[in-house]
Amino acid sequence: MSMTLRGYAAFSAQQPLGPFAFERRALRDDDVAIDILYCGVCHSDLHHARNHWGRATYPMVPGHEIIGRVVEAGPSVTRFRAGDAVGVGCMVDSCGRCAACGEGLEQYCENHATYTYNGIDLRDGTTTYGGYSERIVVAQDFVLRVPPRLDLAGAAPLLCAGITTWSPLRHWQVGAGSKVAVVGLGGLGHMALKFAKALGADVTLFSRSADKEADARRLGADRIILSTDAAHMKANAGRFDLIVDTVPYAHDVNPYVPVLATGGTLVVVGYLGPLDPMLNSAPLVMNRKAVAGSLIGGIAETQEMLDFCAEHGIAADIELIRIQDIERAFARMAESDVKYRFVIDMASLKDVA
Repeated sequence: MSMTLRGYAAFSAQQPLGPFAFERRALRDDDVAIDILYCGVCHSDLHHARNHWGRATYPMVPGHEIIGRVVEAGPSVTRFRAGDAVGVGCMVDSCGRCAACGEGLEQYCENHATYTYNGIDLRDGTTTYGGYSERIVVAQDFVLRVPPRLDLAGAAPLLCAGITTWSPLRHWQVGAGSKVAVVGLGGLGHMALKFAKALGADVTLFSRSADKEADARRLGADRIILSTDAAHMKANAGRFDLIVDTVPYAHDVNPYVPVLATGGTLVVVGYLGPLDPMLNSAPLVMNRKAVAGSLIGGIAETQEMLDFCAEHGIAADIELIRIQDIERAFARMAESDVKYRFVIDMASLKDVA
C-alpha cells in the first residue's frame, strides 16, 4: 500500500519551500524503498523551484542527489537488500528499449528519461517527487550501490555534480598525459578538478580571480590561468585537449577556443540555453576544434564513478545544512557562497512541525 511521507516542497515560483505531506506509491515487484539520509542541493533544484526553465509542476519536491539505506525490496529485486547504502541520482526510469538505453546511456533516452522529480512516471502517469523527503521508492535498475569506503554525506553530490563532470572526462578518454582545463570553480568545477587529477591529467583552472589559486591547487589543479588576462590566455594558445565548462549561466565561450589544441573539445556541462555572444565557427573549422555538450551520465557510468571515488578517496566538499535552511542555501548558492555543495541532513525533517 502507498505511504504518506513528510517532505519539503515548492508550491509556486514565488513562494518559499515549506513542509509538504504526500503519497509515495506502494512497492512494485522491482522497486526498492530507501530511507533518505542526505540529499545534495543542486542549481537545478533552484531553477526548477523558481520555474526558471518554464516547465515546473507544483507542488514540487526537489532533490536528485540522494543517499540513503534500503528498508524494503520488492519480490523480484536481486541486487539490494535491507540495510544497503545506496544512491539515487537524476533519473528513476527510462524506456529501456531505444538505442540510447541499449548502450547504457539512459540520460539520452529517445523516449525521455523519467527524472527523479518534476517528472512523469512512465508506468502510472503520476508526478515524481524527489529527495527533499523522508523516503523514496525507485526501480532497482536506477539505484546505485554506495561503496563502504565512501563518506555518505560527501557522496550525495556525486550523483549529479560528480557524474556531470565524470561523464565527459570518460567520453573524451582523459588519462595520463591529457591536458585538461576546467572553467568555473563551483559544485561542478571542484569535482572536475578532482576527477581529472585522479585520472592522471595535467589540470588547469580558468578563473577570473587569482584568489582561487590556493583552493584550486588543493583540489587538483596544477595551475590557474586568469581568463581576463589576454596575454596569459594568448601564452596558452593550442594547449588543451579538453576544456570542461561548468559555468551555469550565459557567457562568452569564444575566448576559450584559441587555447584548445587542434582537434580539441570544449564541452559545456553547466548551462542550458543560447550562447551570448554567439559562437564564432571559423576557428573551429580551421583547426578541427569542437564545442560540445554533455548531460549527467548513464547508470553503469555512475556506478563506475562511485567505485572510482571509493578507490581514490574522492568525495565532494560539502556544507551540511538542515532542511529548514533551504531558502538561505538557495540564496547563498545563487551568489556562489558555498564551498562547494550544500547537502541536507534529512534527519532534520523530524523537527518539522
